[in-house]
Amino acid sequence: MSLEHVRAAFDRWHAAATAGVVSAGAGEDAKAGADVFESRCGDCHSVKEGKHKSGPSLFGVVGRGSGAATGFTYSDGMKAANLTWNAETLDAFVASPKAVVAQTKMRFGGVPNAKSRADLIAYLAAQK
Repeated sequence: MSLEHVRAAFDRWHAAATAGVVSAGAGEDAKAGADVFESRCGDCHSVKEGKHKSGPSLFGVVGRGSGAATGFTYSDGMKAANLTWNAETLDAFVASPKAVVAQTKMRFGGVPNAKSRADLIAYLAAQK
C-alpha cells in the first residue's frame, strides 16, 4: 500500500470520526487514561522508556514519528506511514489501527469510545 493510500484512508476515517467526537481539550482525564492503557494496551506496550514488549514502548510517543522508537522492529507499513503521533493521529490510529496503517503488525481492533481514546491520549502525552 502506498503512502498516498494510507493518507487517503486516514483522511476518510478522520472526516467520519471527527463529526461530534471528543476532541483535544474537551475534558480528557489522564488518570482514566491510565486505566484505559492498562486494560487495552498494557499487555503489548509499556510506557517505560526503551522497554518494548510485542509492541513498542509508548514513552514519549506524542511528537514522535511513526516507526521511530529505537530498538523496535516495525512493519514496513508503519515505517512507511510517515505520521507524527499527535492527538489527531493517535485518535485515528487507536480507533481503528488498520484503517490508518493497513500493514501494521498490531493485532488490535481499536478503542471505539471517543472519550476513552481522549483519556488514553492525555495519559500518553504525560509519559515523557
